[in-house]
Amino acid sequence: MIAAWPCPGPSGQSKEYALAFDRARPRRVLIVPALFDEANRMRKMLVDMMRLLDAEGIDTFLPDLPGCNESPQSFTAQSLHGWRVAMQHAVRHFRASDVLAVRGGALVFPGTLPGWVLEPAKGPTILRQMLRARTIAAREAGRQEDSAALLEQGRSEGLELAGYRCGASLIAGLQDALPQIEGQRIIAQTELGGGGLWLRAEPTAAPDQSGTLARIIMTDMAE
Repeated sequence: MIAAWPCPGPSGQSKEYALAFDRARPRRVLIVPALFDEANRMRKMLVDMMRLLDAEGIDTFLPDLPGCNESPQSFTAQSLHGWRVAMQHAVRHFRASDVLAVRGGALVFPGTLPGWVLEPAKGPTILRQMLRARTIAAREAGRQEDSAALLEQGRSEGLELAGYRCGASLIAGLQDALPQIEGQRIIAQTELGGGGLWLRAEPTAAPDQSGTLARIIMTDMAE
């Protein structure tokens, strides 16, 4: 279930990992995860969906973004452009036929493939939420921080947000990034039922949402 794939990075090529259900079948879906903590909160739901698709004859691949999880690359050195290039390499390595981008994954997914985008998130929205979380934490600790000043600092020298040491390139990229959806089907959270898992405080399973998402993908692929 764990597969390795060669990935370019700021310091050269590295070996990255992906969760894979691979039986060399023709239908092969690359899943581009959400960004930052949202990826952790949604991973269980996606893995359960992958198991359901595997049982229906569809191969699936959930790669780590460089700098995340077990990646040997530095998170601080990452950028949206670098993540886009990495996902393009993952598509080629796993011979993906379709793509599912989740939330902020829509900012870095290979839009040349057919597929789906689940509740796409805008870069400025992600950045604003992370800045707000930092200023709230600072206030609770008795410090005052200003979002505009933090953003300026982040664009020039990087910034720690939500436990991630984001480099200046990543901050600048998020400030202006919008999903580039080119014909992929947008799946709204309302189609899955229940609240968005990215809003939960902790990672959790959502079998109903996993099942509904799997059925959407299977139905669309059968058409």
